[in-house]
Amino acid sequence: MRRTSLTLAVSAALVAGAAFGLAPAAQAGEAGQAAGTGIRFVDITGEGGTVLKANVVSPAGSAAGVRHPLIVLPTSWAMPQIEYLAQAQQLADSGYIVVSYNSRGFWQSGGEIETAGPKDIADASKVIDWALAHTAADPANIGMAGVSYGAGISLLAAAHDPRIKAVAALSGWADLIESIYSGRTQHLQAAALLGGAGYLTGRPGPELKDILGDFLSSNLAKEEDMIAWGRQRSAAEQLDRINANGAAIMLGNAWGDTIFPPNQYASFFEKLTGPKRLEFRPGDHATAEATGLLGLPNDTWTSAHRWFDRYLKGADNGIDREQPVQLKSRSTGGYEGYPDWKSVHANQRKFGLDGTQKVWANVDSGANGGTVLLTNALDQFLRTPPIVSVPLLPRAFAGVWQSERSDSPQRVRGTVKVHTTVTSTEESGTLVAYLYDVGPLGVGKLVSNAPSTFHDRTPGKPFGVDLELFSTAYDVPAGHRLALVVDTVDPLYAEHNPTGAQLTFSSPSADPSYVSVPLRSE
Repeated sequence: MRRTSLTLAVSAALVAGAAFGLAPAAQAGEAGQAAGTGIRFVDITGEGGTVLKANVVSPAGSAAGVRHPLIVLPTSWAMPQIEYLAQAQQLADSGYIVVSYNSRGFWQSGGEIETAGPKDIADASKVIDWALAHTAADPANIGMAGVSYGAGISLLAAAHDPRIKAVAALSGWADLIESIYSGRTQHLQAAALLGGAGYLTGRPGPELKDILGDFLSSNLAKEEDMIAWGRQRSAAEQLDRINANGAAIMLGNAWGDTIFPPNQYASFFEKLTGPKRLEFRPGDHATAEATGLLGLPNDTWTSAHRWFDRYLKGADNGIDREQPVQLKSRSTGGYEGYPDWKSVHANQRKFGLDGTQKVWANVDSGANGGTVLLTNALDQFLRTPPIVSVPLLPRAFAGVWQSERSDSPQRVRGTVKVHTTVTSTEESGTLVAYLYDVGPLGVGKLVSNAPSTFHDRTPGKPFGVDLELFSTAYDVPAGHRLALVVDTVDPLYAEHNPTGAQLTFSSPSADPSYVSVPLRSE
């Protein structure tokens, strides 16, 4: 409870700062014009008569009767409707009509927060209807884009509205369950941040309040209901409709996204059958797009513009001939292209988790994934991931296994997989696995991590655990080792270890434990 309160306080500070810097001072009516900007602030009637506050940016000097491709931008969670003005202006300057609207339940838009529910998806279509009726938008060339919440709504809208021909979904989710409940573990800081931001800037409805309360309190009696709620809001559950509609889908995310980790985007990308592109870069949630929202040069937004130019304007800019998977390493900052996500994992190296190690639960060993939004942003800009002294980690509270030193650099690319056998003294528990790059002095730099929770296990009976760490691109220097560390407490995640519980990790001869590390083929 203390950890949740602290996270909510941090959430409040972060959102208050964003609100202070971005909240609009005033709104004009539908006929209003912001002097000298070419921006109209309008009211759009959404689903069920709910008023959505929006703005429209159109190309300057457009001739009468000329149609322009349309891009619709739903706002991010807790952000005001002016979030995308810099990008909207750039898009309008290149010939697009852009309509950005505040998602229902937030700021001055009406209604309650639906968390990308059916009303949110219906709102997206209502905004398209309005744009076709009130602007020179071309009904044959309609795109949607957004960051975070706007990305999730855009993907879901593409499943329900076949008029949408192209999507750029940035720092979003395709699978809400895998995003904030991966490994059957609540991503505590992420959920508290979203919940706190929702209460500060919007109006959560009764359903969201119940879901958030059950989630943060680990109400297992409502687990199936929470999962069903999340699936309804996951584009991964509507792949058939998205593929049938055939929209060109661009996905962009950060390796260290602590709200919507990259694995679920990669899995979704592989199952898309239409034109598609996947881009992963260093950073945390929405930090890869942040400078672009300020109007500064930004690789993610540059790609999004090229994507729309190709699939809404028909421009022969070559983006469709490039490798569809583009990865930027956390270590070198360079881009690498791959034909698909499977190719990223083509070269696997295993090291064994030999022997038996026993750890006491409920105590933080010092191995941690950091702080939501902050830690991986520092890694993005300063290349400073969380560090530990591996030799000094208390073995009573952490299992530690190390590989041999490598004579050559090991370029980790993709998803590290862990397989082990666990025996618990209790029926429920949580473990968190960390992969470290360990230098000659024993200092470990975090490469990746992920949690795993179990329930209803027979105490004293071994069971297998298969865990995928969050995907990454990290170069381990020559002469360094890889180390796997497993403990039971991390401030990022809820933990379900009863007081006094012990976990034993073993490697039976019939089912050896191991770490499988995907390495870039040279």
